[in-house]
Amino acid sequence: MITQTLETYIAEALKALSIEPYPIVLEHPGELSHGDFATNVALALSKKVGMKPRELAEKIVARLSEKMPSEISKIEIAGPGFINFHLSKDFLVGEVVHIFSQKEKKSKLSQKVMVEYTQPNPFKEFHIGHLMNNAIGEAVSRILETTGSSVRRATYHGDVGMHVAKTIWALQKSSTQTLTLESMGKAYAEGNTAFESDPASKIEIVALNKKIYERTDVEINTLYDAGRKASLDGFEKIYKRLGSTFDFHFFESESAPAGKRIVLEQLEHGIFEKSEGAVVFKGEVHDLHTRVFLNKEGLPTYEAKDIGLLALKEKAYPHELSITITANEQSEYFKVIRCVSELIYPEMVGKIRHLSHGMLRLPSGKMSSRTGTVISAENLIDEAKALARKKLADRGMSDSEKEQVAGQVALGAIKYTILRQAIGGDIIFDFEKSLSFEGDSGPYLQYTTVRARTVLAKAKVAGLTPSTAVSPKTIGELERTLYRFPEVLDKVSREYAPHLLVTFAIELSASFNAYYGNNLIIDEKNPESPYRLALTSATALTLEKILHLLAIPVPERM
Repeated sequence: MITQTLETYIAEALKALSIEPYPIVLEHPGELSHGDFATNVALALSKKVGMKPRELAEKIVARLSEKMPSEISKIEIAGPGFINFHLSKDFLVGEVVHIFSQKEKKSKLSQKVMVEYTQPNPFKEFHIGHLMNNAIGEAVSRILETTGSSVRRATYHGDVGMHVAKTIWALQKSSTQTLTLESMGKAYAEGNTAFESDPASKIEIVALNKKIYERTDVEINTLYDAGRKASLDGFEKIYKRLGSTFDFHFFESESAPAGKRIVLEQLEHGIFEKSEGAVVFKGEVHDLHTRVFLNKEGLPTYEAKDIGLLALKEKAYPHELSITITANEQSEYFKVIRCVSELIYPEMVGKIRHLSHGMLRLPSGKMSSRTGTVISAENLIDEAKALARKKLADRGMSDSEKEQVAGQVALGAIKYTILRQAIGGDIIFDFEKSLSFEGDSGPYLQYTTVRARTVLAKAKVAGLTPSTAVSPKTIGELERTLYRFPEVLDKVSREYAPHLLVTFAIELSASFNAYYGNNLIIDEKNPESPYRLALTSATALTLEKILHLLAIPVPERM
C-alpha cells in the first residue's frame, strides 16, 4: 500500500538525519493541487530537535530528494512546514490498470469471526430497528470478509419469554385465523396493554408463560408452534429481500438452559453470588453495575441467556472474534456481559466486541412495539419503493422492469441512509432526500454505477476496448481519487466504519460524473479513448465492489 511506502521512506530520511523514530501521520490535503499526501512530521519534531519547523522540513525534504521512490513525482514544503507529496503519473496509471484488470491484492489478515445481528423476536414484528441492525451487520460482515477473515453470520431470536405469553394470550382471545408478522405484532401490543393495565389479565399471562416454558398444554403448544413457524418464515422472506443469509440461528429456548448451567457452575467459583434468593454478578468491583443472572424462581434472565449463547456460538463455530450488534441502549448491559464472559473464558479476553447503533426514525417520531406504534421494515421498504416507482415513471422500461428497479432503488436509499454516518447516532429517514437520484444518496451511487456500465456496453458495441497503452499527458481528479480505495477499505475494516466507505463512494461518483461531463469517452478517432474506457471500467468495478460491501443492489439500468 502506498501509505506504507511513504511511511518507510520518511522514517529512513529521519534516521539519516539522526532523528529518533517518530509516529508518522499522513493526510490527504484538502486541495488536490497541494499534492496527494501531506505530513506534519517537521512541525511535530521541530521543538525536540531545536529547529524552526520550516528549517527542519527543508532538511527532511533535501534528504528525501536524494533517492525519491518511483511512486513520487514531486515533494514540496507548504505553510509553516508541512511536507506535501505528489504521486507520479506512472503510479496512478498503474493503479488504474490494477483495478480494471481485477487483480485482487491479498490480505494478510485471516481470522475466524462470528457476527451476530438483526435478532428479530418471534411473535413480534420485524421493525425498522431490525432493518437498521441488519444493514449495519451485513455491511460489517462483508467488509471483514475482504480482510481474508472467515465470517459466519448469526442471528438470535427470543422465542420464549413474557412477550410470547402476551402475544399468545391476545391471539387466544382474537378471531384472527391467519398468523402473520403484522397480526402477531398487533396481538403483542394488545397483550402488553392488558398486562400493564389489568391485574387479572396479568395473572393469566404469567400463568400462560409458565405453561409455554413447560410445554404442558397441547392447545397452547399448537398455537405456539404455529406462531413461531409463521414468524421465522416471515423473517426469511425479509432476509431474502434485504440480501442477507445467516449461517446460524440461535434461540433463547436453547441458550436459557445452557446459561443457567454455566451460572450455577460459576457460582461455585465466586464469579456469581446469591442475593435475596437470586443469583447476581456484583459488577461494582469492575466499575460496572450489579445484574441478576438467575431470578428468585431460579429462571435464567437475559444475562444468563447471553452467557449461554456465547457457549452455543463457540460450539457451533469455534472463533477468534465475536461481534454482537445491537441498539446503543444496551451498551452498558453488554459491558457487564463482556466482563462476565471474559471472567468465565479468559481466552476470550479482547475477542468479544459490541457495536452499538442508534435508532432509525421517521419524521413522525418514536416507535414502540409495546404500544403498537411499530413501523415495520416491510412497510418502510414498500413506501420507499412506491416513491421510487414514481421517479421511474418516465423511463423507457416495462412495468416489470420498473417494479424490479424500484425495489432495488428503495433498498439503496434505505441502506445508504443508515450507513452514511458513523455507527452510534440516531437517523431520521427522509423519503425525498434519500430517494434523490442526485447528490448524497444511495440512488445516486446506483445511477453512477449504471452510467459507467452503460458507457462500457456502448464502447463494446463500437468495437473499443479499455487500454492504458496511450495515457493523457496529465492525470486528473478521478485517478487521484481511485487509488485511495485500498487505503479507505483498510481503515474501514480496522475501525468497523462503513460510513467511511460511503463517503469515499460519493467522492468517487462525483469525480466520475465530472469526468464524464468534461470528456468524450467513446471516440474512435481519439487515441486516448481506450484509456478513458479503462478509467471508466476501474470506476465501475470499484463502485460495484463498494455497493456489494454495503449490500446495495445495482440495477441493470436506471
